[in-house]
Amino acid sequence: MNKTVKIILEVLLLAVCAGLVYLIYSSIMQPVNFNKQRDYRSSVAIQRLKDIRTLQVAYKSVNGRFVSTADSLKDFYENGKMSIIMQVGSTDDSLAMAHTEKIRRANRKITGEKLLEMYQKGDKNLVFSVETKIPVKDTLFKNREDFCIDSLAYIPFSGGERVQMEAITKMVSGVPVPLFEARMPYKLLLKGLDNQLRINLDAERRDQNKYEGLQVGSVTAPNNNAGNWE
Repeated sequence: MNKTVKIILEVLLLAVCAGLVYLIYSSIMQPVNFNKQRDYRSSVAIQRLKDIRTLQVAYKSVNGRFVSTADSLKDFYENGKMSIIMQVGSTDDSLAMAHTEKIRRANRKITGEKLLEMYQKGDKNLVFSVETKIPVKDTLFKNREDFCIDSLAYIPFSGGERVQMEAITKMVSGVPVPLFEARMPYKLLLKGLDNQLRINLDAERRDQNKYEGLQVGSVTAPNNNAGNWE
């Protein structure tokens, strides 16, 4: 065997060895990278499902029911109002308490709204609570810079697939109970990742009698609007 042939064979052998090392490394890292991406995407999806839950609960507090579309939640966020209890003054302030009680004794029918009017006109020596309505968008997610109402309807990383949502009123022990659920199947949430590993994940979830994805709430039975990651 001449020197040239020997060099060529050595180079080919090195190339084959490098290829085998790469294949072994890839086979090891493939599930590792899949799990890393699954965890990252799940964290984004869970936050969005939590935001849906927050809006659903707020909507129910105003309207007595849940809604089945993210568009309805968006309209509620942008145009709806919520009742809140505003506390003015401190019950620890004995002088203010005595002053307020004197006003109440003089006018037994005085309302919280009237006391608020008096407070706004300059009488700061008052202690009372009053129910008032404020826009939803001035209350919920006010300090969340990452919140985007336009993204609420969509499953992240899915290419524009919408969150699967249902809302019903179900009789539970003879009592009508509003229920909702919002779902993001792994088939859509993990789109673009290794399909076989995703199929294996779905099969594992089914074997454990669990939903193949992320879900908050349930229209099957009351679960206190819990997420299946909690």
